[in-house]
Amino acid sequence: MRPWLTALIAWAGIIFLLSSLPNPPGPRGPEWQSYLAHTIEYAVFGYLAARLFAALRPGAPVWGVALAAWTFAVLYGLSDEFHQSFVANRHASALDVAFDAFGAAIGVGLRVAALRLRRPAEPRR
Repeated sequence: MRPWLTALIAWAGIIFLLSSLPNPPGPRGPEWQSYLAHTIEYAVFGYLAARLFAALRPGAPVWGVALAAWTFAVLYGLSDEFHQSFVANRHASALDVAFDAFGAAIGVGLRVAALRLRRPAEPRR
């Protein structure tokens, strides 16, 4: 459990740090780059959260762990957008939260897929 907790805290810190940097005024890159960055950041966050929650609750239903990890990642995304609203030249965006949620779903889904591939198939009745 400890390595996944450490990794999740470190990744959350990286996201917080990146959100603390003010965007320079003037032209920026295309918006899709920002949305891709949000998706990737939160795919990693969702994966790490799913690993941690599974380690905290061994034997828990996979869907329960997945839902808890996804919810946790989305709540962190919401708190990050709130934090950004206080940073110069930054703003909170519901669309960013949507891409955070999408990325978290990808990360959690990858973890669920990995678990399903590792477990032997249950015999059909």
